[in-house]
Amino acid sequence: MGTSATTAPSTTDLMESVAAVGAAYFQDFAAAAARHGLNSSQAKALKAVLEPVPMRALAGRLGCDASNVTGIVDRLEALGLAHREAAAGDRRVKIVGITDQGREVLERIRTDMVRAHEAFDSLDPEQRTALDGLCRQVLPLLTGTRPA
Repeated sequence: MGTSATTAPSTTDLMESVAAVGAAYFQDFAAAAARHGLNSSQAKALKAVLEPVPMRALAGRLGCDASNVTGIVDRLEALGLAHREAAAGDRRVKIVGITDQGREVLERIRTDMVRAHEAFDSLDPEQRTALDGLCRQVLPLLTGTRPA
């Protein structure tokens, strides 16, 4: 990423930097999840159901087919980390939510992400604020959503 102090990074340079940070963050997340008996999809699903969601919406959040979500939720239910119930308005729709035990495991996973904590703790308050602002600026453009 050859940029000098006076030349701003190109879009390609930024894309590569963000991809490298994202990949390293995901590896730390996956390793922490594994230490708590979950694969990365199961741990991502736990985070996605902090507020109860229909199975189909969960599939969308996880970027996978609805049939794959069934297996993920089955495993989380078997571990007592999530629960599934019929929607009030349509008994065919299943709503997935996190249990108290699931919240505890998710918090332990987050706490156990040692590399991410070290990386973000290395930033001073001004850098943290700047990074947060930049993430909030580009995320809606990357996801195709409007900022709140």
